[in-house]
Amino acid sequence: MPISRPVPWVSPVLYGAVLAAGLYAWLAGLGDTQPVLFAGGLAALAGIDLLERRRYPARTPRRPAAALLGARIALFAAVAAVDGSGLSRALFVLVPFTAYFAFGRAIAVALAAAGALLLMTAGAVADPRWYADVEQVSDLLMFCVGLVLTVSMAAVAVEERRARAELAASTARVAELSATAERNRVARDIHDDLGHHLTAIVLLLEKATAFRDLDSGAADRAVLDAHGSARRALDDVRRSVRTLREVGEPFSLSDALTDLVAGQAEDGGPTVVLEFAGEESGHDAAALRALYRAAQEGITNSRRHARATLVSVAATLDAAGAELVVRDDGRGFSPEREGYGLLGMRERVQLAGGRVDIGGASGGGTRLTVTIPRRSAP
Repeated sequence: MPISRPVPWVSPVLYGAVLAAGLYAWLAGLGDTQPVLFAGGLAALAGIDLLERRRYPARTPRRPAAALLGARIALFAAVAAVDGSGLSRALFVLVPFTAYFAFGRAIAVALAAAGALLLMTAGAVADPRWYADVEQVSDLLMFCVGLVLTVSMAAVAVEERRARAELAASTARVAELSATAERNRVARDIHDDLGHHLTAIVLLLEKATAFRDLDSGAADRAVLDAHGSARRALDDVRRSVRTLREVGEPFSLSDALTDLVAGQAEDGGPTVVLEFAGEESGHDAAALRALYRAAQEGITNSRRHARATLVSVAATLDAAGAELVVRDDGRGFSPEREGYGLLGMRERVQLAGGRVDIGGASGGGTRLTVTIPRRSAP
């Protein structure tokens, strides 16, 4: 399928060469050149090109393109008839060249073959023994070479433009996918960071409301704990913004899990026990962050949905990979209750090359297991 109009400089260059040769032949008295008709025909051709570009800036529709091509062929013939130099026959190479952009390769090749056959037939009619004339055979061969070159040039131009269009589309698609991936990442971070702290704040305020009349001291402590959780949420937001703006310190899973567990006690949440084994060096940072987010989500769900009183977090890192197990003694897990948090967790773990398993734990409660094969740290 045609994709655009012809290369704009080819026709004017050829018109200029034909004009110079024809005027030289006229001034030198070579042949029978009629300068007014000759120059007027070339000017008309240039005018057609200019009007077409203005009328159809991007692409000429097929019907107008066919009409314009017919007009050009007629003017080519008229110019050749009044040109004593004989060079005007080179104008006919523009026929397949223009047709390639307007109608495609098949029609362009057919017109090129028809042009060569027409020139051969005209030579045979004028001189039955034209094939014995070296000059006529040379002219025919040169004309055929010109046809091949112009069709090849048109093919290269079309493919180059198509490649540029495909590259632009691919670039736009990559940008769109990158933006989507970044939006999903930010959404996961918002859910994991703010969602975790907001859950604690909501539960603490509910506790303060429930104990307001029964135990004012417990209510006051719950409000203070809620304030503390809100401050930690603000610190997490600032840390996330800082991370987006600059390269932060290397991530430490053990330190992050230790802080996470300590924060549960400060927020008045369930008892959380941490077990950590192995060395983090050599493990992919994305895998370590995915484990931390999984632990964060597991504790939040144990606190919000399971109403657990005891949560255990066990992280094991070895040569084969990394594993995180979060268990609680709550009400158990229902698959239909999976929300955005678990979805985001699965996405993070899958991006790190791992898997998530979640279900009931022995003795009741819920067991969350995250396994990520080891990949070398970048």
